[in-house]
Amino acid sequence: MAENIALGIVGFGIMGERLARFAAGHAQVRIAGVWDPAPEAAVRLAAAAPGVPMMESAEAVIAACDCLYVASPPAFHLAHAQAAFAAGKAAFLEKPLSVDLAAARDFVAAAEAAGARGAVNFPMASSPAVAQLIAWREAIGTPREAAITIAFAAWPRSWQRDAVSWLDRREQGGFTREVVSHFLFLTRRQLGPLVLEAARARFDAPGRAETAVAARLLAGGVPVTLSGGVGTTLADDHNAWVLEGPGGAIRLRDWSFAERRGADGAWSPAPDALPNERMRPMVLARQLDGVAAMTRGEPHHLATLREALEVQEVVEAILAQSA
Repeated sequence: MAENIALGIVGFGIMGERLARFAAGHAQVRIAGVWDPAPEAAVRLAAAAPGVPMMESAEAVIAACDCLYVASPPAFHLAHAQAAFAAGKAAFLEKPLSVDLAAARDFVAAAEAAGARGAVNFPMASSPAVAQLIAWREAIGTPREAAITIAFAAWPRSWQRDAVSWLDRREQGGFTREVVSHFLFLTRRQLGPLVLEAARARFDAPGRAETAVAARLLAGGVPVTLSGGVGTTLADDHNAWVLEGPGGAIRLRDWSFAERRGADGAWSPAPDALPNERMRPMVLARQLDGVAAMTRGEPHHLATLREALEVQEVVEAILAQSA
């Protein structure tokens, strides 16, 4: 294998373009090629990563890479990842694994049995803010409860409007799959296995994505509440993950602010806290470090296929409970 990992990208939407732009300066990864069926994708690729070829097919990208970044819409995730595994390549997938939960289960079982090198893009596995929360955990004591709150002015968010054809559809889209899943992953990794006790989801129009969800879960035995809704904030999105213990509370707010509650009840951010757009380069750098390690068969911190499946199981169970 080459010293630098050759990363191929299938799907050059928002996520594919973001990773391609950042990978240009990464020491361990280079972009070998991209494929996207949309004609305008080649124009965006030329601007984002000059010199990176737009290839004629997903198969051509797989042949040219060591690891395939699967950033296509969810309905195509499994086919692209399976093709990469069949060619002996690693795969770094966007979530959810699939729109078909049974197919996702079969995929993960087969990948594990074959020893395939695969991981899933949950950026909180690479977040400095999450690392700060972990450093504070001991001070708050044994966790008593956790809460997840998600809010959007509209769905999809303003920067996602180009993907509205699937992001606002019940089959592949919705904020529970796209956003809540990140916080369920964080909860699973920090507290333990997830058990859904009760849930409801509201759909205001046939075929359209959900507009509100609520759930009660256990994570490693710790009670967790979840609430999310569209039209409940003026911001593009607002979110908070809060963990309470006998010694106080910690939270992750708006993706990147690690905060701790003082004795006076006020929340204070970590000294090095940054807004998400400024922290993102740090997260991407650590993600690509993980992709390189995973591709080489070395230990890594990225979300495993099994963790992604466990999150998807809960997400789909929530969405199945229509109000």
